[in-house]
Amino acid sequence: MTATALGPTQLRNRAVKCGTNEGKSRDGLVTDRLIEWHRAFAVGGVGMTTLAYCSVSSEGRTFGDQIWMRAEALPGLRRFSQAIQAEGARAAIQLGHAGWFAHPRATGTKPVGPSRTFSPHAQRFSHAMTSDDFARMTREFADAARLAVDAGFDALEIHMGHGYLLSQFLSPYNNRRNDRWGGSIENRARFPRDVLRAVREAAGPGVAIFPKLNMEDGFPGGLTLEDSLQVAQWIEQDGSVDALQLTGGHTTRTPMFLMRGDVPLREMVRYERDWVRKLGLAVLGRILIRGYPWSEAFFLASARRFKQAVDLPIMLLGGLTELETMNRAIGEGFAFVALGRALIANPDLVGRMQSGELSRSICNHCNQCVAEMEREEGVRCVLEGSAAGLEAG
Repeated sequence: MTATALGPTQLRNRAVKCGTNEGKSRDGLVTDRLIEWHRAFAVGGVGMTTLAYCSVSSEGRTFGDQIWMRAEALPGLRRFSQAIQAEGARAAIQLGHAGWFAHPRATGTKPVGPSRTFSPHAQRFSHAMTSDDFARMTREFADAARLAVDAGFDALEIHMGHGYLLSQFLSPYNNRRNDRWGGSIENRARFPRDVLRAVREAAGPGVAIFPKLNMEDGFPGGLTLEDSLQVAQWIEQDGSVDALQLTGGHTTRTPMFLMRGDVPLREMVRYERDWVRKLGLAVLGRILIRGYPWSEAFFLASARRFKQAVDLPIMLLGGLTELETMNRAIGEGFAFVALGRALIANPDLVGRMQSGELSRSICNHCNQCVAEMEREEGVRCVLEGSAAGLEAG
């Protein structure tokens, strides 16, 4: 995997550690443990690693320790970007707002979203955004982008997937408005497009910007592939981004649509800290959390549609564990491969693939790392220690 450019940012290769919940921040700030976790990916050879789930405001958080963008966070964010860059990799930061499923016990405020709907995660009704909310949140995304640039990040990822706020606007399931912000896909895309343009203006030309865009929500009544294709074309016309990272699934409806593989329900119940959600998982988990069979590169067929529809560079995500698959995707014209669980299992995967030592990740798609996110130490692979003995081939 040769060096390439992501907008104005040069990457040493095309492998990107995508944003995955780390569970290693404290008090909304970067910790040494969080830096060292990401440093392992940089030392291990990735072109870029992504600091995940940073909320643009306190109001947008899903848990109390989640990083949120304010002056107090700047020193830690700078230490993060400098540590990654010192190892030869680039540092990206994922900026978002949870909207409808922001947790009141974390934020101290009522959740907000496109429409007034009951949020199982927040365990209460959200209130529908007003004109003041639209202006304020657009400002918050822009301010967060400026802070990230000041912190030295090379790329900004704007979360438009998985049922987060901007994804909620795209999804008819969450967006039930009948004004200029809802109804048609053109109206549902208006706020996310405004945010991307504001981020582009605030960040300036020196950093790369890309959205994490849902291709589909994965259930009837959610965002469809056809609507998302249209959104991608509009985003390209706006000139606000340098690439697209494609994903799918909705956190509160189809959480395993993104993950595929086993559903570690027993571990999820065991480590869940919120007693209401813990009880709900124990009683209704097998009904509410649908499993999806794992297959290598499970988003590839859908992503090909986007590659045909737009000229923007595309990051292929979803079930990439084998070197052959990654090379084939790049050969097809995908600009980058975005890896999550494969790197959690093997932080040094890219370097060992480049040296010919490995041809696949040890990840077996058990998804127990999903449950591990809720533990005090944060996410880890339960297969740690086994990777050293994995033979190439």
